[in-house]
Amino acid sequence: MSFADNGDDCVEWLGTSYSRMLSADDTGGAMSIVDSVGPPGSGPPRHVHRDADETFVMLSGEAEFWMAGETVVKQVGESVFVPRGTEHTFRVTGDKPSRHLVILTPGGFDGFFYEMAARSLRIPEDMEAVTEAAQRYQLEFTGPPLGAMQQEKGRDVS
Repeated sequence: MSFADNGDDCVEWLGTSYSRMLSADDTGGAMSIVDSVGPPGSGPPRHVHRDADETFVMLSGEAEFWMAGETVVKQVGESVFVPRGTEHTFRVTGDKPSRHLVILTPGGFDGFFYEMAARSLRIPEDMEAVTEAAQRYQLEFTGPPLGAMQQEKGRDVS
């Protein structure tokens, strides 16, 4: 088993850094763990992992999580479990970056972050290529990022 050195296995994609702490190869595919640091306001489009459960463990900052229509804010020392097949997203809130562990069971999805960084793909500009790659990782995008969802909800109210 190898132990990843955060400096050697770190990539940045869309302003968020991803450092593989434990790969699927290290665990025979059972799980992977990624240390992620995202700037304020960052977060992915709404999505579903078809084949993996995802757990977030907050190490610094705070983030708002949306999961299957429910919203919660999590801070240092708290966690969120997202069962496979559950629609979700999150957004880093406050004025400080959020550092959190992303634990995926089974492992393998972490490769998505590394592929996106290697290909320098952007959202929304390269969404067709991002979506095509996501399919290989059993990821389906289902809607906008959390900030955009909130803006749309605000327009509906007015």
